Amino acid sequence: MIEAGPASDSCPDSMRSNDMSNPKPIPEGMHSVTPHLVCAGAADAIAFYQKAFEAVELARMPGPQGKLMHAEIRIGDSAVMLVDEFPDWGALGPKALKGSPVTIHLYVENVDAVVERAVAAGAKITMPLEDMFWGDRYCKLEDPFGHHWSIATHIRDVSPEEMQQAVQSMCS
Repeated sequence: MIEAGPASDSCPDSMRSNDMSNPKPIPEGMHSVTPHLVCAGAADAIAFYQKAFEAVELARMPGPQGKLMHAEIRIGDSAVMLVDEFPDWGALGPKALKGSPVTIHLYVENVDAVVERAVAAGAKITMPLEDMFWGDRYCKLEDPFGHHWSIATHIRDVSPEEMQQAVQSMCS
């Protein structure tokens, strides 16, 4: 059973079709690539993402012992799916795996405010906030569930030549 999240009283658009005999290959409101995060404590992760990134909960499907079999949130214009850890099924989060090779990149209007909010909610800064040579004000965080995030606001356009010069300067 899929339950609507607290901010909705019906199934999210991404999970319904007006014409059941002719569904859209990519559901309405979804993008081609959607992160699907495994979390030790997916319900707590949803609460963290709501505080840190103003996520909106769209759906949750509880399973045995209250663990989430599936959940969906929206951060900005993008969906993120979540599930609790289920070791018997090979679903392990970053902490169980002793780290993650994946970083989720989040563009926002005001990176300073989002980083401050995320840290207040429990995120740890892994790369300090600063203006970068490629034109973004940028920071890296680790959330309390072990997922890595890079957060940025684009502050200036940089030509490929300027970027290449900056890289060469850094490497010499």
